[in-house]
Amino acid sequence: MTIHEHDDRAVHGRIHDSIIPSYLLSKLAKSGRYPEAAASARQTLIGTPPSEHRAQLQLSIDENGALVATVEAAPNRTISDAHGTENLPGSVVRTEDGPAVADVAVNQAYDGLGATFEMLLDAFQRNSIDGNGSPLDATVHYGSGYDNAFWNGSRMVFGDGDGQVFQNFTASTTVIGHELGHGVIQHTAGLDYQGQPGALNESCADVFGALTEQHLLGQTADQATWLIGAGIFTPAVHGKALRSMLHPGTAYDDAELGKDPQPADMSGYVQTTDDNGGVHMNSGIPNRAFALFAVALGGRAWETAGSVWYRTLSSGLPSSATFAQFAAATIAEADKVSRSTGAAARAAWTTVGVIKAAGDGRSAR
Repeated sequence: MTIHEHDDRAVHGRIHDSIIPSYLLSKLAKSGRYPEAAASARQTLIGTPPSEHRAQLQLSIDENGALVATVEAAPNRTISDAHGTENLPGSVVRTEDGPAVADVAVNQAYDGLGATFEMLLDAFQRNSIDGNGSPLDATVHYGSGYDNAFWNGSRMVFGDGDGQVFQNFTASTTVIGHELGHGVIQHTAGLDYQGQPGALNESCADVFGALTEQHLLGQTADQATWLIGAGIFTPAVHGKALRSMLHPGTAYDDAELGKDPQPADMSGYVQTTDDNGGVHMNSGIPNRAFALFAVALGGRAWETAGSVWYRTLSSGLPSSATFAQFAAATIAEADKVSRSTGAAARAAWTTVGVIKAAGDGRSAR
């Protein structure tokens, strides 16, 4: 059986909402330079799959001196440890309001879940991933040298990486925000994980990941790196991240891993049966559209650009949406904000070739 056959089985199985694309794991699986990483990648590719709400009481004094009690949304986090096995959920090691522990990965997961919760609540008034205060559960130290992080439909799961190419997946806030973003998508548009709707699924998860990091750091669109997965490569790899939203195809260029294959516009759209029809590759096109839109608007991306994308996901978008359908829906939402916001959205989608420029007879795929 070939690596690509393993790849397809893995993608259609438990790890389909994972941060590391199957094509990158397939490349790594053949590496002669990193034998331990290659073995870990092969094991990751062929691995087998694996409501309680919380609020916090806030007390304040009104203008008449009376005590006022209000209930506000609050995260409900539970972090478990798989201890190097592939058994979920693992043993509980930290719960909500518990103190930090000695394990860095546990604390990083806890903080990343909290950062995503706060971004969703502040930017979109969304109480957790389902909008109803669902718990945020995560498992760390999954598998032995496991080269991925994934959302399994109910929890975040983090591998530790192989140590040669990938390191601890909890180290990147964008990875955590991305995977929880799949949960939000699951509870809103439910975009199919195949072809263009699958690439939109991956792209919107990247948007949530980028916005989580920017919200945590208080960055404007101009200040942001727009990188997804920065910090999970070891220093041995010639690359800065898994993906660049603003400049797709530039995130890494390594002798063993090859060059980042993401296209920046529809002229490079990849027709393939691998990677569920290129969901991780072609996501670079809508990724760039969002980043261009946010940068053109300026300010904090979660406030206007992010809200447009979020409202699109929540507005009855079909699960089979194509790039062109998604673009039209985001432009319609942007037009509701202002004429200039709508114009910025149109310009972004035109730049990446999903909609045609005025007077251009071409159409998107």
